[in-house]
Amino acid sequence: MTAAAPFPSRLERFGTVDSTQRIVRHWLEDGAPEVAVATADEQLAGRGRQGRGWTAPPGKALLISAGFRPHGLAIRHGWRLPATAALAMLDAAEDVAGLQDDTLWLKWPNDIVALDHDGLLRKVAGVLGESKASGPAVDTAVVGIGINADWAAADFPPELGQVMTSLRELANGRPIDRDQLLDGYLARLEPRYEALLGGRFDAGGWSGRQRTTGHAVEVTVGDVLVHGRATGVDPESGALLVRTPEAGISIDSGEVTRCRVLDLPAHR
Repeated sequence: MTAAAPFPSRLERFGTVDSTQRIVRHWLEDGAPEVAVATADEQLAGRGRQGRGWTAPPGKALLISAGFRPHGLAIRHGWRLPATAALAMLDAAEDVAGLQDDTLWLKWPNDIVALDHDGLLRKVAGVLGESKASGPAVDTAVVGIGINADWAAADFPPELGQVMTSLRELANGRPIDRDQLLDGYLARLEPRYEALLGGRFDAGGWSGRQRTTGHAVEVTVGDVLVHGRATGVDPESGALLVRTPEAGISIDSGEVTRCRVLDLPAHR
């Protein structure tokens, strides 16, 4: 992307689709320039990490995927692109919802979470990054975010009501404008992405907003459960740093199916 290129290069809004990830991935395969963005009112085949389903009522979440051609971004740093997008969305969401600082946090490896009014930690958004590479650098990448925006607690799925929340609920029932949230996200994403392409990743922001740090965690790595205390994250590899009873270890996000914070209420 050059300084003169429009941002985004393409923005399309859809009603009901199977997946915004699929749409943007096909755009890139057809040669679309970056940054190509698709949003939808509803997804029928939305998913998160490890192929988990992700659904929301029509019009109640901001469902967005952005396609990149991050020339020069090393494969080992590919995780920094979804991390950068997550920080942009976190800042936009706090601003649009009128939330106090430190209401929203990151939960390694790919969630945006909130300290709710009752002190419980609940999921607000999920981030999914998918990339293709040849050689040592990333060729194309698609970053999808589904964030619970204007979704009332009375309509939450019963099985998820204790572990999720929305910007509307965090804002004491005030309606959340998804277009305003989209504009805020893109406005914050552009300078962050330009910085990333220039070799400047906001390691301090990403590390400082991790809600896992300092807490007891249970991490599922394949068929193995790792118990310990999260001591931080590695800004070079993106790994979670954990002190177990035996030793200090680092856990790569690509190996993880679940990370639970054990000593904060009601989050899993």
